[in-house]
Amino acid sequence: MREHLAQEIVRLKRMVSDLAAQVEHAVQQAVEAAQQADETLARRVIEQDDAIDREEIMIEEECLKILALHQPVAGDLRYIVTFLKVNNELERIGDLAVNIAKQVLHQLDFGVFPEEKIDFAPQMEIARQMLKAALDALVARNCLEANETIRMDDRIDELNREVIERSEELIKQHPELAEYYISVIFISRHLERIGDCTTNICEDVIYLELGKIVRHGGLPE
Repeated sequence: MREHLAQEIVRLKRMVSDLAAQVEHAVQQAVEAAQQADETLARRVIEQDDAIDREEIMIEEECLKILALHQPVAGDLRYIVTFLKVNNELERIGDLAVNIAKQVLHQLDFGVFPEEKIDFAPQMEIARQMLKAALDALVARNCLEANETIRMDDRIDELNREVIERSEELIKQHPELAEYYISVIFISRHLERIGDCTTNICEDVIYLELGKIVRHGGLPE
């Protein structure tokens, strides 16, 4: 029975890794669509969301099946609970990528673009690094890497503040472009929220390995 449970967990790991790859790709495409005002790419992100949603449901059903059939305890139970939570966070990140893509389509609707555009590349790079590091930490059950990734969230928060402040300045200078810069603020906030979701994944890794809930109590020593 224990060997069969181990095999089920390995399969679950693979499913979560596949979902993470899809989500990471969706975020990258969404930001590229924002940078390039690419309608085709934005619509592709939105269309691919159904596949992410289906995968999220399959992973949840797999977790519930394992819980029902094997009734895991202790570390194995924490592992399944962690996968359930990570699965939910990945689906949320996918939704945020869709929200970014929808903002791109919204910008294209009014079709006025300023000479000075906001560069999302730094935020995107941090979000990508955080997501990859969080999944690596999950696979390796590495609390140290999870802690380091959580600390990266401060930088993405800082960049979000900078984008908002710059956008507000540009709205004052170019009120006719207010709708564009408001959309920029939404995109930046969605990226910041992706950082938050990735932080949640890292907190789940710490729970998995140490059995400690650190959401409201700070990082473990």
